[in-house]
Amino acid sequence: MGNILGNLEPKIVWDIFEEITQVPRPSKREEKIIAWAINFAQKHGLEYKQDKLGNLVIKKKATSGMENRKGVVLQGHLDMVCEKNSDVEHDFLNDPIKPYVNGDWVQAQGTTLGADNGIGVAMSLAVLASQDVAHPDVEVLLTLDEETGLTGAQQLGTDLLENKILINLDSEEEGTFIIGCAGGINTSGSFYYASEPVQPNYLAYKVALKGLKGGHSGLEINDGRGNAIKLLNRFLWNLSKNIDFNLASFDGGNAHNAIPREAFATITFHQVEEVKFHTFADNFRQILLNEWKTKEPNIELAYEKVELPDYALNKEIQKKLLGLIYVLPHGVIRYSPDVKGLVQTSTNLAVIKTSKDEIFIQTSQRSSLETEKFDIANQVKIAFELAGAFPKQTAGYPSWQPNINSPILEVAKNTFSNLFGYEPKIEIIHAGLECGLIGEKYPGMDMISFGPNLKDVHSPAERVQISSVKNIWNFLLEVLKNIPAKD
Repeated sequence: MGNILGNLEPKIVWDIFEEITQVPRPSKREEKIIAWAINFAQKHGLEYKQDKLGNLVIKKKATSGMENRKGVVLQGHLDMVCEKNSDVEHDFLNDPIKPYVNGDWVQAQGTTLGADNGIGVAMSLAVLASQDVAHPDVEVLLTLDEETGLTGAQQLGTDLLENKILINLDSEEEGTFIIGCAGGINTSGSFYYASEPVQPNYLAYKVALKGLKGGHSGLEINDGRGNAIKLLNRFLWNLSKNIDFNLASFDGGNAHNAIPREAFATITFHQVEEVKFHTFADNFRQILLNEWKTKEPNIELAYEKVELPDYALNKEIQKKLLGLIYVLPHGVIRYSPDVKGLVQTSTNLAVIKTSKDEIFIQTSQRSSLETEKFDIANQVKIAFELAGAFPKQTAGYPSWQPNINSPILEVAKNTFSNLFGYEPKIEIIHAGLECGLIGEKYPGMDMISFGPNLKDVHSPAERVQISSVKNIWNFLLEVLKNIPAKD
């Protein structure tokens, strides 16, 4: 493709970011972007090192006059959430992202953009590539598989980093500094079943619940957005009280940390029930439009006749599945009693996938309190068990506990107010960042997170603000200039 972003400023950042968008980088399949990053280091004559997992550190010595300053780690993750609209053909393993400029924003054509965290990676690498940026010793840490459980940070080698100040560039609101975040754990469940043949005098319909906003399950979980899996399941559960149908498949969501935007189910029923089905579906559509007209104005319940599938779930599993999805919690469980407006604990019903002999359901839980994180995860696990599904839980990751006396926080606050004329917000967020895990591997690391304005990450509406990238780039350069001297 041509250079779409080449006229944007700062040019060096946008040129690198556009290169990144051309390299496929799904979570757990980052081999192409790793090779690209190593080539970047070699092209600029920079030292680099990898740990056993493949996490990469690229190093650059201090510029002239900055040798006596403390060293800094600039950190981001290489993988991206791969979400697309259902009517878009895109192979995330092979196809490049197609970015475009929309006013003051950059977004992608029908897919996630990958500015989470590609724009932070681009800024970090731009510091290394620039010839006119004053900085102390810099290590750029690029981690793997952040989006599916922070695997890279969990398995980070303990001999990669030398510097003791870390700037994470994975935040999404200009003027906000993050100094703490929630921990998380994933809880999944599987039904294993013997499928049943479909009756030949039956009809098949595919029902779609789509048009929802989706979004990040940490940042937008308190926004009251619709969950496509929950809403389609509600339709199916109520439909089962009106007509006798067989569920052939139920699929929705793609990532544990994304609120599902779309869900699809294929059902079969006797042909004499067709008119009754149409009436019920049309009435239920109006219910959804009435309930969600403000928060989800583009919600759509659609159905179409399709070819009969080869198999369907048996009725026992179908009843257990629909009942389980109906009762599984989703959304905010508790707000912080100490910080107004901060979500303390939440759970996200994220993914459902059907194969011939298994139905897989994935959820994720977050909390700034480890005890509450495990409490809500265990509630979900027990719901799986009671329904007859086989549950699994990941090891999870810890919260990042804030340090209000952080020296790098003080530098950043003073630099920001001097540069922009107003005070930044200091926040603890409900989304997960890698800082907690990195801090476990490197005790005493002084950490802060900031970044430009991003909207609707983890969804095809994801976009990054051009003017904000310029502001944060200039701010980052000023912070590097103001890093204190070594002790």
